[in-house]
Amino acid sequence: MRSPQPTLAPAERPPVGLFSAIVIVAALGYFVDIYDLVLFSIIRVKSLNGIGITDPTAVTDQGLNLLSMQMWGMLLGGILWGVLGDKRGRLSVLFGSILLYSLANIANGFVQTVEQYGWLRLIAGVGLAGELGAGITLVAETLPKEKRGYGTMIVASVGVSGAMVAYLVGQEFGWRNAYFIGGALGLGLLALRAGVFESGMFESTKNSDVSRGNFLSLFSSGPRFYKYLRCLLVGTPFWYLVGILITFAPEFGKQFGLQGPVTGGLSIFWCYFGLTLGDFTSGGLSQVFKSRNKTLQVFIISSACTVAAYLFALNGASTTVFYAVCFMIGFTGGSGPCL
Repeated sequence: MRSPQPTLAPAERPPVGLFSAIVIVAALGYFVDIYDLVLFSIIRVKSLNGIGITDPTAVTDQGLNLLSMQMWGMLLGGILWGVLGDKRGRLSVLFGSILLYSLANIANGFVQTVEQYGWLRLIAGVGLAGELGAGITLVAETLPKEKRGYGTMIVASVGVSGAMVAYLVGQEFGWRNAYFIGGALGLGLLALRAGVFESGMFESTKNSDVSRGNFLSLFSSGPRFYKYLRCLLVGTPFWYLVGILITFAPEFGKQFGLQGPVTGGLSIFWCYFGLTLGDFTSGGLSQVFKSRNKTLQVFIISSACTVAAYLFALNGASTTVFYAVCFMIGFTGGSGPCL
């Protein structure tokens, strides 16, 4: 019988490079996470049509309901995986969340009713909430401080490109097969567990008296809660960009009286193309200027200007201009490595 490999103490582990197994697995995990996260937004109309919902108003209403179910799942999952990550380690959360959302997305390919669809989006949301937090935490706690910005830049840039792949797969293989492929990609990632070790920072606190996994501790200290609240408020607008403005681009396009129809899938493609470049740019700038805060402020101001253009300057515009603005929304929203 094969003997288990010994666990290296943090001090005995070799230096971790930017292209180590940890960074690669975290980046690929985020790639599949984003693929599955935005897949519903891409195939929303086709999938609802496929289960018998064809009225445009019903498609919009049910789409909002299903998106809300996914968001509720992510809210619950964020708390669940955060607690488990502190109690059991980052690796268990990383691969446990990948397993959950992969199985949920395979099941999504078999749905026949809106009720089934909703509950499976909820379960998938729970799984989707864990991968990025665990992956980024693992990378940040493992890489030396002078490389952490580059590490998160690689994870974010590779990860968000999963949305572009989701669009291409949805276009070529149909909505049910797109879910199957997403689930298979996630299960394939589990084979990469070999060579990935736990965060040294977590291992060093494992046997200490430090309280771990206490969610309520976020609210027990005024300064800590204030910092947590500010992080939430900084991230909220960026989700609004993709979750509302881009996901429901077809509906906005009709209201703007564009010169042709637009699709949610192509809007997401261009948005995430911009987001990939934006993440790479913001991560690089934060390393050059040695300040994530200043870079974040520049991107927030730029994002506000782009959203204003989307909401107030597109009446009667061509679809080319609309997709260009979607690209810029993604680029100016690409501050993930700074958060």
